[in-house]
Amino acid sequence: MVDKPKREMPKLVIAIDGPAGSGKSTTAKAVAVRLGFTYLDTGAMYRAVTLKAIREGVDLSDGDQLAELTRKLTIRFDHANGEQRVLMDDEDVTKAIRTPEVTKGTSPVSAQPQVRKLLVERQKEIGRNGGIVVEGRDTTSVVFPDADLKIYLIADVKERAQRRLQDLQQLGVESSLSEQIELLAKRDQADSSRRASPLTKVEGAIEVDTTNLTIDQQVQKIVDLAHQVAAV
Repeated sequence: MVDKPKREMPKLVIAIDGPAGSGKSTTAKAVAVRLGFTYLDTGAMYRAVTLKAIREGVDLSDGDQLAELTRKLTIRFDHANGEQRVLMDDEDVTKAIRTPEVTKGTSPVSAQPQVRKLLVERQKEIGRNGGIVVEGRDTTSVVFPDADLKIYLIADVKERAQRRLQDLQQLGVESSLSEQIELLAKRDQADSSRRASPLTKVEGAIEVDTTNLTIDQQVQKIVDLAHQVAAV
């Protein structure tokens, strides 16, 4: 009996949404590696705009100025030594965009419709040919509403705060669990109530609670779902 050739994985668009600290970035990166897909971190793009605005003294609530800044800004992703880097105007800002100051400023920047429109256009262009894992807070509702697989990650706020605290400690930034819980609660409120592309679980999205899952477990769960979609 002749074995059938192994079916090649189609170039799916896998979109992952969810609140801050639910594990979107870590999971999306690992899923992309497992499937041989490109990883697109939409949140990093908003953080880059925020960092640039802070450096140039632009009002983070001024949509017109932010949009003008965004038009001139180049943001791209690169790989080095197995790690993905975020380059802003060819400067490696992978760590700089994760500071508390940038994190705090990202909500008002990402709430500006003019900024979202410009970045969504760039994100759609990157994902036009598929074979991509994209994560953010409106990837399933706005950026890729026709994604082949939509995932909505959730986790208990205390668990999310603990993860964020660990990330900051690795960057050498001091904080506390109570501070991170407060910041995440405010971020959740801001993201869910903003007029432009509010955070929401769309119809057809599969909810995955990561509170008690290891990274490997949540990655495997999404990889399994991707293979199920591909087999249909």
